[in-house]
Amino acid sequence: MVTDYAAPAAQRQTASAAQDKNRKLLRWWLYAVFVVLIAIVMVGGATRMTGSGLSITEWKPIHGVIPPLNHAEWLEEFDKYRQIPQYQQINKGMALEEFQFIFWWEWAHRMLARFVGFLVAIPLLFFWLSGRLQDGLKARMLGILALGGLQGAIGWWMVASGLSVLTNVSQYRLAIHLTMACIIITAVLYVARGLAQYTEKPSSRNLQRFAGWLVLAVLVQIYLGGLVAGLHAGLTYNTWPLMDGAIIPSDLFTHQPVWRNLFENPKTVQFIHRCFAYTVLVLAVLHAVQAHRHAAGTTHARRSMVLVGLIIIQAAIGIVALLTMVPIEWGLAHQGFALVLLSFAVAHWRACKGAYAVRNA
Repeated sequence: MVTDYAAPAAQRQTASAAQDKNRKLLRWWLYAVFVVLIAIVMVGGATRMTGSGLSITEWKPIHGVIPPLNHAEWLEEFDKYRQIPQYQQINKGMALEEFQFIFWWEWAHRMLARFVGFLVAIPLLFFWLSGRLQDGLKARMLGILALGGLQGAIGWWMVASGLSVLTNVSQYRLAIHLTMACIIITAVLYVARGLAQYTEKPSSRNLQRFAGWLVLAVLVQIYLGGLVAGLHAGLTYNTWPLMDGAIIPSDLFTHQPVWRNLFENPKTVQFIHRCFAYTVLVLAVLHAVQAHRHAAGTTHARRSMVLVGLIIIQAAIGIVALLTMVPIEWGLAHQGFALVLLSFAVAHWRACKGAYAVRNA
């Protein structure tokens, strides 16, 4: 009789161990995807700040993998760039070596984007066909894959905006491209952390919701930062805490219709970006107060305080970048730490909710 009960128990233990192993493999795969996505955004930031984003004037998802291989091919690629307004109005007289510098930044950005597509699709197919992917994750992973494809189209849509009339890409499209990248990063990390093991039970529903709203607030702030970058609005007011010697500067609503100031007036865009940064900080402080009131002594409460600290550090980096006229190193530091802040906010949100329930594939 003992043997009859022991066999099913051993089978269940073996199945549980196998499922834990599968979840761990999935989690580390998603961490690898996450790291590459961060690299793509950072290389994209360097591409933008070096003025490299329009150096490749065609979208060739397959043939574009191969860069120019000889002098004649370089001259052909350079000649295509010389046809667009950015060269004719800003970079006229650029040497071939200078063009090659900006070309390699854009090429690296596109290559990383292609690579992450394979990094998602091929392992996903393996995990799915081998039965290692539980049912609840299948739709989520297909959604992430679809977002990646959409992001590629958005990237070309953004580049196309600077090839005929504008000398830079549209700030609208740049902000959408950046925000979509961060949404994908959010989705990947959220799923990965849902596969982790937590020693504490989930927090209250109210705390979970507030943590989710904080993630949304950070994403909105990143979108506003994309508008600032697209308009070079960081060079508009280089003082802090006042702007043009005032708390609320003049000339915020000079464009008509009025709504255009929110997206096209560099002064207004920077002002909104600053004000929303203060808003995000206030929300994080309120969240920390809530966490310490209802979950004192838990890791949920401690993480909420870390989140406040990260926001303060990010604000300090932004202020230094502003006061120093946004040199590339501080601009990239501001963008990179925004990704650190977003990632921590997402991990905190997922931890407040706990791990995904264990289900059979």
